[in-house]
Amino acid sequence: MIKAGIIGGSGYTGGELIRILLHHPEVEIDFVFSTTRAGKKLSTAHPDLLGSTDMQFSSAVNKNTDVVFLCLGHGNSTSFLKENDFSNATKIIDLSNDFRLKKDAELDGKTFVYGLPELNRSAIEKAGHIANPGCFATAIQLALLPLAQAGLLGQDVHVNALTGSTGAGVSPSGTTHFSWRNNNASWYKPFSHQHLGEINESLRALQQNAGELFFLPNRGNFTRGILATAYTHFKGSETEAAQLFNDFYKDAAFTQLAEAPIHLKQVVNTNQCHVHLLKHKDILLITSAIDNLLKGASGQAVQNMNLMFGFGEGVGLNLKAGVF
Repeated sequence: MIKAGIIGGSGYTGGELIRILLHHPEVEIDFVFSTTRAGKKLSTAHPDLLGSTDMQFSSAVNKNTDVVFLCLGHGNSTSFLKENDFSNATKIIDLSNDFRLKKDAELDGKTFVYGLPELNRSAIEKAGHIANPGCFATAIQLALLPLAQAGLLGQDVHVNALTGSTGAGVSPSGTTHFSWRNNNASWYKPFSHQHLGEINESLRALQQNAGELFFLPNRGNFTRGILATAYTHFKGSETEAAQLFNDFYKDAAFTQLAEAPIHLKQVVNTNQCHVHLLKHKDILLITSAIDNLLKGASGQAVQNMNLMFGFGEGVGLNLKAGVF
């Protein structure tokens, strides 16, 4: 058994981490740190945990714990690590965007490896610290990486992705409260979303001359999940494209190529990414679907932890979707 600490456990990603780790056979939750809820039961922030645990939020951090998950707002992980020094043996998995780009991957002697298992499995297995990918970045990269590896992203790629309200975090805002979000849809940050940096770094690591990525993120009137559609020019057949994807993901524990068109319900509440291909004239349409809180955040963080500690990659993550 290893001991795990969670920093910032009152939000959506923290709650999902707690839910997964409570039932992980190789992990004991050491502490869940909170500056605002110390001494209160975890179920006060996460009512779904009522009856599963009597643990309380902690005001103290064990700096010698085996692994610590940082579930803090973007920009706050760097500040926290500067103020709290963990032992050299403690592995750190950060779920913010603080360390995802190569220029930001170093902090006070710590090197953060980009934690997309389908791309960096061997590096993750040897890593001491992980920068967990963003949710949009995960869905889009898993739709495009096989084409980049084959050198087939030479032309521009257009991506449209729809996300649920949990992608905006637990703190309410003008575009997340029910009366605005219900029966509504809108785009935001067109062509400038913060996940573009990490996506482009990964694609260009495989294909230096990859075309420009035009990304339009959209808000949906549902709580969780991302459905992404990407299309670009492709000279081969749909069968040839499927072979590329099957070869690329042949050893992937959680990324599957679907024969039938996909929908969100088949991946929500799981760590799966489902991908579908459709050829139209000289255009290849790639659709991917993930749960933004699991494969897009907490589930992938546990997947990375499993790889770092030599556990089975899917341990604790055998989660079934509810499609009805």
